[in-house]
Amino acid sequence: MTADPERPRPGRPWTQDSPTPPLPGAIGISLLRVYPDAAVDGVIGGTPHVHLVCSEGYYVMAGDGAVHTLTARGEERMPLHAGTVVWFTPGTVHRLSNDGALQIVTLMQNGGLPEAGDAVLTMPAALLTDPDRYDRAARLPAEATLEDAYRRRDLAVEGLAELTAAVDREGSAALERFYRAAAAIVRPRLRQWRGLWQDGARRAAQDTADQMDALDEGDVAHLLLAGVHARTQPVETGRLGMCGLLGTYPAAPHEVT
Repeated sequence: MTADPERPRPGRPWTQDSPTPPLPGAIGISLLRVYPDAAVDGVIGGTPHVHLVCSEGYYVMAGDGAVHTLTARGEERMPLHAGTVVWFTPGTVHRLSNDGALQIVTLMQNGGLPEAGDAVLTMPAALLTDPDRYDRAARLPAEATLEDAYRRRDLAVEGLAELTAAVDREGSAALERFYRAAAAIVRPRLRQWRGLWQDGARRAAQDTADQMDALDEGDVAHLLLAGVHARTQPVETGRLGMCGLLGTYPAAPHEVT
């Protein structure tokens, strides 16, 4: 079995400019300290939102809380304690609540896509159906403050209450309507997403296929290019995220803000 000569041989540096490969599977990773103040409904924690193409996972480092979810199967609440691992697929509307010093390592499928706008907040329907108004409400200003993040969170909390009530009345039809509005919001970004995915998660999967082809041929050249890579600290700390303050480790090759 011969590897496609048009594809890079396995083990080649990830880009021409940087020899640093992405994290395993081209995932994204960040450290999260969940917001410690109450939202408009009295729940302490983060901003409810949904990812359209990325699965998300949590490893709880410290503290206590819960992840509240809404899917076509209804509402659920998963308690979070130190050592808990939980993950969920695209389409899961979710919100973190913080019962005390909740700190999480978040793992994101398709590293780079969440930063490129994969998440859509559960804004009120009047904003969701107008992409320009949604963008103005969801985007934090360049010099954002905690108050700006909380203002955005409270709008999304109000929208979640609206969405949950609609699901209670109409069932999955209300959720589908929300998904369609979210899809319309992200549609202009899909071309950029495809590029990030092709250079990231797709290439990581293709490298594995190429490596298996190489081994089948008795070719071990990619093993001679083995290396160890590390970031001893986040490249950014205290960033205002949707769910809390982030310590970020941008995924190679794209460092998307």
